[in-house]
Amino acid sequence: MKEEETLEELTSAQRGDKVLRIRRRKPRRRLRMAPDIPAVLRFIRQIAIETPLVPLILALIILWLLFSYGVYHVEREVSEQLHSYSQALWWTFTAMHTQGANSPGPITVPGMLIGSIWSILSTAAFFGVIIGTIYAYFMSPRRRPSREIISALQYNLEQLDKLSASELSVLRDTTVQIVNAQIREVKQKSS
Repeated sequence: MKEEETLEELTSAQRGDKVLRIRRRKPRRRLRMAPDIPAVLRFIRQIAIETPLVPLILALIILWLLFSYGVYHVEREVSEQLHSYSQALWWTFTAMHTQGANSPGPITVPGMLIGSIWSILSTAAFFGVIIGTIYAYFMSPRRRPSREIISALQYNLEQLDKLSASELSVLRDTTVQIVNAQIREVKQKSS
């Protein structure tokens, strides 16, 4: 893509002089249309590592399997819709998301009771797990690497003569707190 050149008038050094300068247009940045898949996968991996997402999803899956078995056990001889465990699995999965707008479900009172409990519990648990995990990820305090803290302290120590008395006291208190915390952590690891 060829850069477009235009002339721009500048203020003259002396009266009557006309000064022109070539002004080049910067090329426009192109927007990225495709998502950055590796970055998305790193983000999901980081959420899975730093939050309780995996255990909560596993608990939800176990509950889904148990409630599906309960619905199947109660409805297997009565309902034409839920006469196999795989159909009960499918019904409980769709009940988790659609809140009753899916195919006809249980027809017995115990089956309806199990299905309604599952429908309410699973919707709250499923969306609660997702929202709660993402909230916990973004609200968790970021642990700053110790090298950054040390380099910031070294920079401030090099600038001691330029710091005010209040800044010096804050620097002293911060340094003491960091060193004391590190000492406690080392003692806990050793004992």
